[in-house]
Amino acid sequence: MAAFWQQRGRRQESGGLGSVLDGLGSVFDVLLANARLVLGVSGAAVLAIATLAVKRLIDRATSPRDEGDPKAEQKSLEDSWQDLALIKTTPKPTKKQRREDLSEPLLSPARPVVPDPRGSSAPLGAPQVQSSSLRCLTLQEKLLSHSSQLAVPEFQVSLVPQLARSICSQLQNFLRSKFPELPFGRPSLSGALLDGLEVLAADHIHLMLPLVLDSGLWSLISGEDTVVRNPQYWMIKRIDLGYFPRGCSPWDRFMVGRYLSSSVLNETLHKLLVASINWPAIGGLLGCAIHPVVASRELKLEVKHDQVDLSITLLPVVEMEDKVLLAVPPEGLVENLWLESFYRAEVSRLKELDAADSGARQLCLRILNGICKRQPRLHKLGGSPLSHLILHLSDTASDWAEESLADRFQQVLEELVASLEKGVLPCYFNPKINLFSGLLEEEIDEMGFVLYRAITEPEVLL
Repeated sequence: MAAFWQQRGRRQESGGLGSVLDGLGSVFDVLLANARLVLGVSGAAVLAIATLAVKRLIDRATSPRDEGDPKAEQKSLEDSWQDLALIKTTPKPTKKQRREDLSEPLLSPARPVVPDPRGSSAPLGAPQVQSSSLRCLTLQEKLLSHSSQLAVPEFQVSLVPQLARSICSQLQNFLRSKFPELPFGRPSLSGALLDGLEVLAADHIHLMLPLVLDSGLWSLISGEDTVVRNPQYWMIKRIDLGYFPRGCSPWDRFMVGRYLSSSVLNETLHKLLVASINWPAIGGLLGCAIHPVVASRELKLEVKHDQVDLSITLLPVVEMEDKVLLAVPPEGLVENLWLESFYRAEVSRLKELDAADSGARQLCLRILNGICKRQPRLHKLGGSPLSHLILHLSDTASDWAEESLADRFQQVLEELVASLEKGVLPCYFNPKINLFSGLLEEEIDEMGFVLYRAITEPEVLL
């Protein structure tokens, strides 16, 4: 009896804490007894874990402390924090089950998320399909999608050639009246737009102005046999001056030494375009504004129309011995050189190969030209270098079907990087000609760096 009152006195000294804790213990016992009925198996398990931790706190609070142990209080506090951590890490009970789920086993495996039947007709339990916007496209699909974005607007396809032909006709009439003694051929238009290879916008076109030369008075000398040692250039030499003295050919007025000078001819035509032709009147007649570019070495006209801005480059051209020579001399002191053009042969060969096997060479070229047009660091790769590279690959890779476009595109990038690394891209029609000979070392390094990164991830170029 004395022991009982002693224990009761201790509880009263603690402010009645023992009676309160005894009451909490009774409540927990009742909850645990009815937990399975109220919360189910998983809820009862969670409540049991939390109750165990709280009971451990109650037991330590009601049990007498060993006053002789100075570390008892600190140990009790540490145990209490561990019990609180146990409560915090206890998993939260699941949400109340729906009525339709009560018939399922409590430990059934997790089911896939069932989409809303109002928004999808997929059967229940079927994996949900990703939307098309998130779908990962293959390189083949990205290339075909990109090619559709490169098309020139239809109004430019019809307007630009019509406008350029009108300007070409006006220029021809003026040349006939100004230089009736010079046998100019009929001017014609040339460029990727007319051949279906133009991309993004029809913003430039070439106007070819033929010079008619007497083959008995002129002959060709390869640039490889001159001081420039470049087989891509040629010189047009006046021959038989002893029998046909100077003045027998109307083109003798443009000679320097014994060679027809591309520079002198260009200078004469440049003065003609800038000072002699009434471009404001012609532009008013055609419904546009025409301005010759004064500062350019090229013979260039800038045309501004309501629907398009167009650049027209005039190119004097000589066709002799199955060669097409343009009056585009290299920069420097040599002024008698003519550049051999392979553009007509490139396009003809590409179309011939594609027609023979229903190939995608021209499609691949358009995509590459579009990339080079959008990437300022790759501008100088567009056009002829890409055409010649594709022609080289056509000799080794036979499968150019549209289904193999991604493989051929990847192969072109690899070959470009390899060619830039060596600094050499042989001309398809004359292997002695290096199409990279006009590039600076810094330009080659920069282009090589851009393309080298794209080999492992070609999509970055699109």
